[in-house]
Amino acid sequence: MTETPGAEHGHHGYIHRKDDYLKRLTRIEGQARGLQRMVAEEKYCIDILTQVSAMTKALESVALGLLEEHLAHCVVEAARQGGPEADVKVKEASDAIARLVRS
Repeated sequence: MTETPGAEHGHHGYIHRKDDYLKRLTRIEGQARGLQRMVAEEKYCIDILTQVSAMTKALESVALGLLEEHLAHCVVEAARQGGPEADVKVKEASDAIARLVRS
């Protein structure tokens, strides 16, 4: 995983909710293990698809939360400071939104 420009300062927008994000990601990890188990045990297709949908929604929720934090903290701060860093942060956010919409 690569660091983005300006990320080296260590004060990312999500930091005040880090524990919440970690808990949510741990639950998602458990859901993934449950899906593996369901496939291994040859559970009914629709039951597996229902769990895939739940896991997808959980991941989308994390992604949207992180995006909101990024916009409210990183992008706003860069915009306040102006200059090329502001353009970089806006482009990063725009690209992230595009990836989320496509997924």
